[in-house]
Amino acid sequence: MTIEDAPEEWRVTATSTPFRGNKTSVRTDDVVMPDGSVHARDYQVHPGSVAILALDDADRVIVLRQYRHPVRQKLWEIPAGLLDVPGENPLHAAQRELYEEAHVKAEDWRVLVDVYTTPGGCDEAVRVFLARDLSEAEGERFAVAEEEADMELARVDLADLVRGVLAGELHNNCLAVGVLALTAARAGDGIEALRPAEAPWPARPFES
Repeated sequence: MTIEDAPEEWRVTATSTPFRGNKTSVRTDDVVMPDGSVHARDYQVHPGSVAILALDDADRVIVLRQYRHPVRQKLWEIPAGLLDVPGENPLHAAQRELYEEAHVKAEDWRVLVDVYTTPGGCDEAVRVFLARDLSEAEGERFAVAEEEADMELARVDLADLVRGVLAGELHNNCLAVGVLALTAARAGDGIEALRPAEAPWPARPFES
């Protein structure tokens, strides 16, 4: 048996959008179940995101500490951002986010992992990149506002982040997935075996 996710779409008899926000919305679909019954499924419609595990030569990861109102916590995270433009190349979006949030550029980019954050209630897909060979970006720093105005920036040893995730001290989805995936990649076939930065992404097709 092949253990691999596969596309499938159950029939929808009706759909509505009871809420529309600035970036996301909520949709209700009436879905036909395998037994023929029809049940409503509510979920958040999301444009998709990119996240960047930026690793420096000292094996430290660039992390940000930011207030997240829904969970009422300040979380340590890796740089990330929305795919604001339909069909946007995720690598270009990741390079932009790394510049804006950390004022850093990277010469080596690879796809670390692709995930659905909460597939039971949201269609958000996230591509987490591994970025290496870091250097300071040129030009002025990007102006921050709202929650980002209070954001802290640090470089933390990869091993300390792994320990924090497993100890239940760090909870951000992309940070946890990213540091554990990198650790697994190193223990397996190595970083050079990771997918190239422009690898296809069926969840969010893009133009090269």
